[in-house]
Amino acid sequence: MKPRLFIALLLGATLHATTPPNIVYILADDLGIGDVSVYNPTSAWQTPHLDRLAREGLRFTDAHAASSLCTPSRYALLTGRYAWRGRLKQGVLQGFSPPLIEAGRPTVASFLQAHGYATAMFGKWHLGLDWARTGPQPENIDYAQPFRGGPIDHGFDRFLGISASLDMPPYAWLAQNRVPTLPTLTLPDSPAPKLWRSGPLAPDFKLEDVQPRLTASAVTYIAECAAAKDKKPFFLYLPLAAPHTPILPTKTFEGKTHATSYGDFVTQVDADIGAILAALAQHGFAQNTLVIVTSDNGFAPAADVPAHARVHHDPSGGYRGYKSDLFEGGHRVPFIARWPGTIPAGTTSSAMIEQLDLFATCAEILDQPFSANVAEDSVSFLSVLRQPNSASAPRSTLINHSAEGRFAIREGHWKLLVWPGSGGWSSPTPAPSQWLKVARTDLATLPAFQLYDLESDPAETKNLAAAQPEIVQRLGRLLRVDIERGRSTPGAPQPFTAPTEWTQLAWRESFKP
Repeated sequence: MKPRLFIALLLGATLHATTPPNIVYILADDLGIGDVSVYNPTSAWQTPHLDRLAREGLRFTDAHAASSLCTPSRYALLTGRYAWRGRLKQGVLQGFSPPLIEAGRPTVASFLQAHGYATAMFGKWHLGLDWARTGPQPENIDYAQPFRGGPIDHGFDRFLGISASLDMPPYAWLAQNRVPTLPTLTLPDSPAPKLWRSGPLAPDFKLEDVQPRLTASAVTYIAECAAAKDKKPFFLYLPLAAPHTPILPTKTFEGKTHATSYGDFVTQVDADIGAILAALAQHGFAQNTLVIVTSDNGFAPAADVPAHARVHHDPSGGYRGYKSDLFEGGHRVPFIARWPGTIPAGTTSSAMIEQLDLFATCAEILDQPFSANVAEDSVSFLSVLRQPNSASAPRSTLINHSAEGRFAIREGHWKLLVWPGSGGWSSPTPAPSQWLKVARTDLATLPAFQLYDLESDPAETKNLAAAQPEIVQRLGRLLRVDIERGRSTPGAPQPFTAPTEWTQLAWRESFKP
């Protein structure tokens, strides 16, 4: 080989090796771990595109959303910080709620944007907006005025999507920081199983068109990045509005699974993920793109638990509980990553990770530090991407949080719930949801804490708190310290919200640091 040619090839290889990867993060809405066939051999339907992604990359079996509800898990994902450290102590926001991400708080998008990335989001925001208002009621919003506190103000160059879940008003498209077509109509309430709330409706907004348009927008954006002259790496965040209720598969997918409408909707989501993977391949991005597909929490009971039982489908994949709960079914989620040349194909990892770890992982990919008051709970899992079978795991603990604002903590295979119930809608609960017909439980009759060994009892059936008081005390103290330090990672302590705001923290007195 001629010397000049060898040098050119070597230089080209070096440049490719050091080129920051594109990052595509696809967040399904309410997709249970058992809804993805590669995780569930007895699934009532198949998800071939997700299964293929797993064959070409890495499948995590112990990955978690930071909460068992969508708003707090999305806050944590983007900021690297648990949402309960801020003002949201339980529940979710609505479409008219004010912004949850604090002004000036860095996000994954703003961090990547500051380091040369083009950034785009197509999908469900659900983190509040600063609407222009003429009064306190929803009807007092001036939709003709720009809103603040949305994706554009938190690091995204491009945004097209909806303000909250697809069953929450206002029903209008948001583009950048405006509402292009004003909501001049009203959508009435719908009965189950469609499940949407009444509210303002834009004439050009059709609920069943949302999922197809988000996918088409992402595919178009990938093509635009390929045609762009500056060739920046890009971060594409695609928080889908499906398979969350209302369950609205397009005609192509209606009846496809011969199981349930929800199953049909899941197969549509899978096909949409396939379209995005195809676009990456078509435009030459597949090799240097980190693709992650996961879900914001577990399966939602509103999608009809009895119907799935009739077709012998377990959307929680053998784990206890559903969306809203402290139990594993509430927050243990599918998590598949592909990055050819970095992630070995066809691998599986049992490393414990949480979605808020994205921030620190991106920082390590770029070899860029961040300050002590940023991403306080984020731990990089880049080492796991590179060596999935490594015995060392970067994260040793994680904190779970539920719809009621209750807490649990994991350390290795031990899990402590500092609450006698589910913390959500599943039994035991004093207030069952309309979707889970379970008996009301007097939690005062139950042990104050629950301790489970997830290695021997992944379904959380045997409470070992009475038999293992030392472990209960150790984990309880660790949880208290992680909360009161304002961070769960090494570094300078950060401000702790006044205890008077934490009615859910009465358990702290049982665990003296």
